[in-house]
Amino acid sequence: MVINLLKYALVFVVSVLLQVLIFNNVLIARMISPFFYILFIVLLPFDTPRAMLLFLAFSLGLTVDVFTNTPGVHASACLFTGFIRPGVLQLISSRETLESVTAPRVENMGFQWFAGYVTFLVLIHHFFLFFIEAFTFQGFPFTLLRVILSSVLSVVLIVLSQFIIFRK
Repeated sequence: MVINLLKYALVFVVSVLLQVLIFNNVLIARMISPFFYILFIVLLPFDTPRAMLLFLAFSLGLTVDVFTNTPGVHASACLFTGFIRPGVLQLISSRETLESVTAPRVENMGFQWFAGYVTFLVLIHHFFLFFIEAFTFQGFPFTLLRVILSSVLSVVLIVLSQFIIFRK
């Protein structure tokens, strides 16, 4: 139990540090920004209590907001992602699968399932984040393009992390 707590605390700290120190400085074609930090929400165990999930998601977003001077933008996007995550899991998985496996990993669930799960959550997060950031539906096609392109880059980075960091 303590080892798992330390492992997730390390994932929290490392994902925030990577986001703040490296990925926030990446801007491709003035529209593509990777948001790697949501890896933490993606990797939380299936049996995480909903209140704890929402608290951790909000804390993650608020921490990124503090470092990037974006008051509430990341906190609200992460909170929404944490809120929607149980529904996404029910939508794409059976109850037996969720009860037999402890955490969403490529090694536990398979590449196709994990890639679909990450894509769904990242698209939700990015859609919410970019439209809150724009705070208007003017320029909808441009914002939607930013959502799609940034989501592709973020999904690739998160899935690659499974093969680089979380391999056995």
